[in-house]
Amino acid sequence: MSQTDFDPKDFRRALSQFPTGVTVITTLDADGKPVGVTASSFNSVSMEPTLVLWSIDKGAHSLAAFEKAEHFAVNILGSDQVATSNNFASRGEDKFANAAYSAGLGGAPVLDDYAAQFECKTWAVYEGGDHLILVGEVINYRYNDVVEPLVFARGRYAISAQHPEMINTASPCDNASQENDFVSDYLLYLVRNLYQELSASLYPKLQNECDVNPEEWRVLSRMLSCPTFKISDLTDLVMQPEVALRQTADWMVEKGLVEYQSNEVIKITSKGTEIATQLRDIAIAEEAKLLSQLPADQAGQLKDNLKTLIEKLG
Repeated sequence: MSQTDFDPKDFRRALSQFPTGVTVITTLDADGKPVGVTASSFNSVSMEPTLVLWSIDKGAHSLAAFEKAEHFAVNILGSDQVATSNNFASRGEDKFANAAYSAGLGGAPVLDDYAAQFECKTWAVYEGGDHLILVGEVINYRYNDVVEPLVFARGRYAISAQHPEMINTASPCDNASQENDFVSDYLLYLVRNLYQELSASLYPKLQNECDVNPEEWRVLSRMLSCPTFKISDLTDLVMQPEVALRQTADWMVEKGLVEYQSNEVIKITSKGTEIATQLRDIAIAEEAKLLSQLPADQAGQLKDNLKTLIEKLG
């Protein structure tokens, strides 16, 4: 396929296969007001000098502020900051209304909560097609080792986790007693391992039998019980920021699974309802196959206990 044949939406979908972290880039505009945008286009450039870069769409409202800024801050988000990412990715005017922050280098806002932060002096601004590439010299930085970073892949939020192959790799202590090995009996380890095993079995079936990827499945599963949704109401439910959810919705419209009632509202179609029902049946069958390995009363109790924990944590 030549470059002139590229479908922009499909090209973005290919790029989404590369997982990234999630950042909020902040600065001050010409009037001294705080400005912030969510960005995943962040990367390191150089150690001598210490340079990092990110890019901003030329159509962004905050373009002028960042293009002329002498300083900016890169706030790398933690896994519990999905709402923060959605806030700074939204079209709202006062994105700092619900954000706790203080003034950093050059007055650029630094968020109170973060996985890591880099306070930068603007080093260069380059043309990059429909984006501007901003390079910053890192003057100050800090990080929180205890915070899990927020991850973005395939148009949705995710968390970093140890790969199953690493989990199953033989350990020098395999022949030793496992009685004191708390990890193999730790809830987080057990839940993550179970999720990875179940999703590895389920997601390929969704794709092969219904031509639906996990992101589309999350939307359809919600719309099966609520046929009409505002885009903004779906973002947290399906773990996608608004800009990514709109791309997913566009792909689903092309497949005939949903339709736009307005720019802000989507509705599931009859075809979408039919596919969603098939997807639900596949998911329930996969769950039943997994739980069949437990006595019926234990399977039900397992789900009830998990629901109770989720409610209490929430």
